[in-house]
Amino acid sequence: MNRMFDPLRRRPFLGLLGGLPALSVFGASAQGGTWPDRPVKLIVPFPPGGGTDALGRILATGLSRLWGQPLVVDNRAGAQGNIGTQMAVKSPADGYTLVFAHQGVFTVNPHLYPHTFDPLKDMTPVSLCTVQPFLLVAHPALPAQNLTQLTALARRQPGKLTFASSASGPQMAGELYKATAGIDMLHVVYKGAGPAVIDVLAGNVDLMVANPTSVAPHIKSGRLKGIVVFGNERIDILPEVQTAAEAGLPELGRNPEWYGIGVPTGTPQAVVQKLNRDLAAVLQADEAQSAIRGLGLIPTPGTPEAFAQRIRTDYEVWGKVVKISGAKAEGT
Repeated sequence: MNRMFDPLRRRPFLGLLGGLPALSVFGASAQGGTWPDRPVKLIVPFPPGGGTDALGRILATGLSRLWGQPLVVDNRAGAQGNIGTQMAVKSPADGYTLVFAHQGVFTVNPHLYPHTFDPLKDMTPVSLCTVQPFLLVAHPALPAQNLTQLTALARRQPGKLTFASSASGPQMAGELYKATAGIDMLHVVYKGAGPAVIDVLAGNVDLMVANPTSVAPHIKSGRLKGIVVFGNERIDILPEVQTAAEAGLPELGRNPEWYGIGVPTGTPQAVVQKLNRDLAAVLQADEAQSAIRGLGLIPTPGTPEAFAQRIRTDYEVWGKVVKISGAKAEGT
């Protein structure tokens, strides 16, 4: 299997943090006990410098100021996000280690790497934080301007079109499109978003399923074209690209990529509830909303129960897609 995307350059994302000090919520006093009374660690299972890392640092900045205690981001990349996640869920359940939960790691990887951790048992969900629909892009020379035209083209040329991905999440989104539309395309595995984008730009691969931030500049410059957002809501950074619902395949938008926060199972319930309230306060602040949407993400705070249900539902959905696709992990 392919690994998570290569880190994007840090500079564009660091600038997004500049507006956060003005957040009024950060000056509020912590309520509900003495937790936290020392630094807290957030394990992010991806490299520093990318969009995922940027989101983690936005949340860390907000919570640190709200608590008056440091929230330290600890990047532990590797093995499709499994290394850092496994480390996080096996940490002491004392409230001082947070799990940065990712849709691909928690609902796709367990079907590919079944002996790493149990996403339904090893983590207590705290809150969904954001959702981000994947984006299907194409080389400008491809004779299709939207999803309807692409589907028709793929049906005329079964198995000829190629699509790239650099992680299990976007790969499965592409496989879901294939299964839903009844088409056949060849998947090309890349170890990072950077090399995949380069090959699509060069015309070596026809299409790519990607995070919006990794391809948005190329769409704006005309070097790539956006075919469809795998979601039911247009995204702020590419408002001109139609959604799957608008293209007549709303099922492609029901399970977007998401990020959330959890804690190791056994963490005191009082900590879970306080952390949930504090995350909601940070995510609902205007400045944080602007910074997060600038990453192509949609802030989506919610209850622990709703997040747990999202994990269970997506675990079942992506398990079926993995089975239908026949995807295997590297070395299996």
